[in-house]
Amino acid sequence: MSRFVVFDCDGTLVDGQAAICETMELAFANAGLVAPERNKVRRIVGLSLPYALRELAPEASDDQRHAVVEAYKLGYRDLRLSGALREPLFEGIAALIDELDAEGRLLGVATGKSDRGLHACLDTHGIKHRFVSLQTADRHPSKPHPAMLEAALDDAGVSPADAVMIGDTSFDMEMAVAAGVRAIGVSWGYHEPQELFDTGASAVAETAQQLGDLIRGPA
Repeated sequence: MSRFVVFDCDGTLVDGQAAICETMELAFANAGLVAPERNKVRRIVGLSLPYALRELAPEASDDQRHAVVEAYKLGYRDLRLSGALREPLFEGIAALIDELDAEGRLLGVATGKSDRGLHACLDTHGIKHRFVSLQTADRHPSKPHPAMLEAALDDAGVSPADAVMIGDTSFDMEMAVAAGVRAIGVSWGYHEPQELFDTGASAVAETAQQLGDLIRGPA
């Protein structure tokens, strides 16, 4: 049984696609750069911002990429403070979290979000208290480096064999493999199911209910 369930946030728990793409476009414009296509932006969700910008703007200078990162942070903060930020939980996720918590499982988050962004998101949905570990890009190398997942395991006091990582991108799956943790993908996020299988997913859930069944299944 997986005693500790670690979730990615964007694309797994919440749908922040529109806000991410719109804020990135504004950040590029503020830095005087042409914004990448939205499909490319969706592909890098889950990476830390500096790492993501190396993927999105490989020809830009370090100063230009830094300017985009700072503009993105400010834009996202302003969107949140204005009340216009929309990051709804995916269908069935709230109920799944309730069920897993009631079963006595420990829950955690490992995300490319900032500390401030993650806390605000979870507070909005009233679920932050459910998680015993919140790991973000502010304190760790970008996924797929296993540091944030390893820190989550330490917080929960469990071994990799007693944990499962839930995510929507290949970065999540690769991080889990690097940490020796079972990986389960979800189909409603940013990478295709086959990509998740190719990078280490033991299964890919189509619905939150199916995800719960997979978590409860044999490790």
